[in-house]
Amino acid sequence: MNLESLQCEIQKAGLDGWLFFDHHERDPLAYRVLGLRPPGHVSRRWYYLIPARGEPRGLVHQVEPHILDALPGSRMPYARWQEQEAGLRKLLQGAKTVAMQYSPRCAVPYVANVDAGTVELIRSLGVEVVSSAELIQIFEATWTPAQFEMHLEAGRRVDRIRHEAFQHIKQATRAGQPLDEYGVQQFVMQRFQDCGLVTNWAPIVGANVNAADSHYSPPVSGSAPIRRGDLVLLDLWAKLKEPNAVYYDITWMAYCGEEVPAPMREAFAVVVGARDAGIRLVQEAAAAGRTLRGFEVDDAVSGYIASRGMAQCIRHRTGHSIGREVHGVGANMDNMETHDERPVIPWTCFSVEPALYLPTFGVRTEVNVFVEDNGARVTGEMQTEFVRL
Repeated sequence: MNLESLQCEIQKAGLDGWLFFDHHERDPLAYRVLGLRPPGHVSRRWYYLIPARGEPRGLVHQVEPHILDALPGSRMPYARWQEQEAGLRKLLQGAKTVAMQYSPRCAVPYVANVDAGTVELIRSLGVEVVSSAELIQIFEATWTPAQFEMHLEAGRRVDRIRHEAFQHIKQATRAGQPLDEYGVQQFVMQRFQDCGLVTNWAPIVGANVNAADSHYSPPVSGSAPIRRGDLVLLDLWAKLKEPNAVYYDITWMAYCGEEVPAPMREAFAVVVGARDAGIRLVQEAAAAGRTLRGFEVDDAVSGYIASRGMAQCIRHRTGHSIGREVHGVGANMDNMETHDERPVIPWTCFSVEPALYLPTFGVRTEVNVFVEDNGARVTGEMQTEFVRL
């Protein structure tokens, strides 16, 4: 935990402090931001306040008095619920507004880890609770130079595996050999293992109408065959098998044949144009030093799709934060599922992945955009037309 940096950002936000709370390890963000590893089972509630200025202080149960020993500052013990409330009142003395892992109307569910009752309790003490979403982004979503390099290396390996998977499909379909979605998925998983990559879930391999299922997962038995004349969507995400590694996440489209049918080709051209509109907006804002918020990127991308008369085929936001989890805790490019007003800040990464889902097929293109100090760039290869197998 870097106390100086934390207090600097708390002061910039105009807050009196950042109040951390946990019970049964429900809030992993608290432990990560504080750099805290529980010395044992967390079966009782603890609180830890980092004030804008001064020494941090904590409130711990007498059953687990050592839970915060690794952190700086003083401790107050409690046992009874009445003592807990009295301790909280003392802990928060002088504070009018504190941040917690809370999100109004659950607009940012990635940080909504503090239960409503606890928020009510803090407010009953005369202290206003605001969301820590922007603070969390600073301390959890920003990358180090080493993480950026790990992302680039993961990207090189994933891009190579994606090419190998398409070649695998090409060879089998041209030879008339049996192949299905699950078989391709397992091919990719084996290559991930061979190349020192890990993932939280197996990749999406969807043929034809299954590509119109946003989070399709091929079943072990009964998955769709892949043959000549089929459309194939391949969504891969993985990271290096290293501490603090971050993900690389892409989606590419292929067609098992020489001539892509016009409806598929035209739909894909729309998502490519929408993707590029979103990337341009991010790059222009970053170069100009203009504050850009997640919802604005979604508006640009969905607006492009709407201008082509295909708004009804949109099913999800434009993109998500990328970090140690494939769906990270930074700003999402979203004005559809939520209204994400968080700024897009330097040293963060997110996907731009517009998609169209039609009755008989789906198309999606996905790239990763990394925001630098004075610009932004796509970190891997970009697809402009169907891969023809």
